[in-house]
Amino acid sequence: MRTVSLTKAKREFSRLIEEVERGESVLITRRGRPIARLASCTVDKTINSEWAAACERMMTQLKEGASLGGLKIEREELYDR
Repeated sequence: MRTVSLTKAKREFSRLIEEVERGESVLITRRGRPIARLASCTVDKTINSEWAAACERMMTQLKEGASLGGLKIEREELYDR
């Protein structure tokens, strides 16, 4: 775990977030005392079965596509003017 002062954390927040996304943790201190810790947060879909089912339904709908009531739009037609 890396330790960073609050002032430096404010200046380099974006870079610290990138480090956290890579799995590292950052301890933020003020006047040498720890005040916060930045760490990655992961969501386990299997914890909540209702959420997992909703996610599965959404992915199925995205793969099938949405109905536009019989209207079919081609990408090229959108940009022809």
